[in-house]
Amino acid sequence: MKLESLALHHGYKPEQTTKAANTPIYQTSGFTIDDTQHGADLFDLKVEGNIYSRIGNPTNAVLEQRVAAMEGGIAGLSLASGMSAITYAVQCLAGPGDNIISTNQLYGGTYNCFTHSFPKQGIKVKMVDGADFQAIENAIDGNTKALYCESIGNPSGIIIDIKKFAEIADKHGIPLIVDNTVATPYLCRPIDLGASIVVHSLTKYIDGHGSTIGGIIVDSGKFDWTKDPKKFPMLNEPDPSYHGVIYTKEFKEAAFIACCRVVPLRETGACLSPHSAFLIMLGLESLGVRMERHCDNALALAKHLEKHDRVAWVNYAALPDDKYHETCKKITGGKASGIISFGIKGGMRAATKFIDALQMILRVLSMGDAKSLACHPASTLHRQLNSDQLALAGVSEDMIRISVGIEHIDDIIADVDQAIKASVT
Repeated sequence: MKLESLALHHGYKPEQTTKAANTPIYQTSGFTIDDTQHGADLFDLKVEGNIYSRIGNPTNAVLEQRVAAMEGGIAGLSLASGMSAITYAVQCLAGPGDNIISTNQLYGGTYNCFTHSFPKQGIKVKMVDGADFQAIENAIDGNTKALYCESIGNPSGIIIDIKKFAEIADKHGIPLIVDNTVATPYLCRPIDLGASIVVHSLTKYIDGHGSTIGGIIVDSGKFDWTKDPKKFPMLNEPDPSYHGVIYTKEFKEAAFIACCRVVPLRETGACLSPHSAFLIMLGLESLGVRMERHCDNALALAKHLEKHDRVAWVNYAALPDDKYHETCKKITGGKASGIISFGIKGGMRAATKFIDALQMILRVLSMGDAKSLACHPASTLHRQLNSDQLALAGVSEDMIRISVGIEHIDDIIADVDQAIKASVT
């Protein structure tokens, strides 16, 4: 099936007891076992089955299978947030003394995690310009466990050449992790371009209605974790917490996603509730039609802003003159999702006055909703960064980010225009 059909049907057929058309919400903490031997086999990972909803739930399983299929992966793990997905993906690869290499233009929460939280755990994150491939390769050393990037950067709107990143990662025998939140599988499937692991904040475009927090890790199943066993000991050495199971032997190509489930998820518990999984699946059903409207509206607004005499600059890769336009055509088929960043003449003072003057567009720090949302990143999402870090992250004081919704484009433009006018009074 194509993506739009997978989003509606994959992973669930009406079960025979009730014949429910929608995936049931299995609102339970635990599941019964047949006998003590069955329980022992479950805990030894010898048989499949449900034990406790922190580790797995049938409702969540449908969401995991559905998103994994749309991304072209072997399996998924749904989690409580996008940040937990990023954290677990890295923690299953790197430990004290290890490092990962990341592009420097990232979502503010990811940037803080990479520059503050991971170093406290002994994991160093080397920040590199995503367009400087030689610098990326030069940063790789014997302790590098992964490359990391966002397919479409948030809030800067840069588009990464995932194919080139994947070639570098493959050359050095390390996986490429791609945050595909902004692009979604509808615009970009990083696994098709060579990525090993994909993460999402399901909160954004996949839910699409600002109702639910969630995240997911998708494993491509294509990376050979056994090629250099000493490089990834968590996957290749016996795990004493499961009677010595070796994930690469027990789970073969699904070793990574299995380890994510039964180690960091089990031990730190950032599980997604089945009710949240159900709500996210409702949003997922309309992803295709929403992304078309998001992209159409965003391009129309970007073209309008580009011609506005009070606008200093516009970042939107679908614009023909944007410096990432050629990469946009290569990676996302010429579409750049619904995130626009731009600056109003007058600097930070004008930018904040613009935000405060909005009438229809909501002042919300999230993105990807059906409703249009706006924020001033320098004073909110990236507020913790100093001036040098803001520059590295591609966030200027005059930057405004709009997550363009699916309202009528005339109404979006009208609200933007009146707010621009108010910003100069």
